[in-house]
Amino acid sequence: MTTPRAAALRPPDRDALRAVLREVAGTSGLPIAFGGQVQPHLAASGRDAVRITELRGTRTAHLRGLAVVAGAGLGGRVLTEGRLHAVEDYGLARGITHDYDGPVLAEGLCTVVATPVLVRGAARAVVYAASREPGSVGDRVRDSLTRAAGRMAAELAVRDEVDRRVAMLEASAVGPHPGGHDAASLEEVRAVHSDLRLVAAALTDDALRERVHAACSRLAALGGGGRPSPPAVALSARETDVLAQVALGCSNAESARRLSVRPETVKSYLAAAMAKLDAHTRHEAVVRARSLGLLP
Repeated sequence: MTTPRAAALRPPDRDALRAVLREVAGTSGLPIAFGGQVQPHLAASGRDAVRITELRGTRTAHLRGLAVVAGAGLGGRVLTEGRLHAVEDYGLARGITHDYDGPVLAEGLCTVVATPVLVRGAARAVVYAASREPGSVGDRVRDSLTRAAGRMAAELAVRDEVDRRVAMLEASAVGPHPGGHDAASLEEVRAVHSDLRLVAAALTDDALRERVHAACSRLAALGGGGRPSPPAVALSARETDVLAQVALGCSNAESARRLSVRPETVKSYLAAAMAKLDAHTRHEAVVRARSLGLLP
C-alpha cells in the first residue's frame, strides 16, 4: 500500500505511460499509439482490466476510457498471457475475442500490436501501436514496443522501491530516542536514507529525483528530531551520496561499488565534503554533517 508520504513523492504513473507512447510513436513506424494502466478487479467479474486513457494519432474518442478485460480482445490476451501479441487485420483476426470491435473498427484500426508492461511478473499497463492499413508486423515494431515497455517497467520498479523505503521509514518512526527514535530505529532511518539516495541516482525522471532528494532532507532532519532547514554548508548531491555511504561504515571501495563509480571518484567527493565541513577525518565529517542536518 502507498502511504500518504510516498504518494506525495510519487508523480502520476500516467506520465511514464505518456513518455512510452511518445517513444513508440517515434520508433515503431506505426502512426497510432495508445495504452492504459491495469486496474485490478475492475470488471464486474472481478477480473483485471486495462483502462485506455492515453491516445496518440487517433481521430476519434471511441477508444478513450475503454476497459479491456483480461482474456477479452487483443489487450485482454496480452494481459492474461504476459507477452506481446499482434494482429495484421483486426477485423478478420482469429485467436482473439471480438468484444471491442465497435470502438476499434470505428477508429479504423487494422494492424494492431500490444505488449504488457511487467513489473516483477505482474502486468501494470498495456501499450498498443496500430495502423489503419493491413501489414506485416516486423521486428522493428516488436522491438520498439518491447524496449519502450521495458523502460516503463524499470521506472515503475524504481518508484515502487521509493514507496517501499518511505513506508519502512514511517514504520520505524517510533521510540524513546530524543529525536523520536530508539537506537535501532535511528539506524534504520540512516539505512533508508542511504538507500533512497542510491535509488535517486538511478532515476531518469528529474522531477522524481528532486522529490526523492527532498525526502532525504526530511530524513536527515529526523536524526535530530527537527525539520529540514537551509544548511550552513552546501554539499553537492554526489558529496552527500558518498557521505551517506561512509556513515554506514562503507569503505571507499564499497561506496564506489554501491554508487557505480570508481574508488578514486569517491575519494575525490569525500575530500571535497571534508573540506566544506572543515573535517579532518571521515568520522568527523559524518558527525559534522549530522550536526548540520545533512545526514540523519
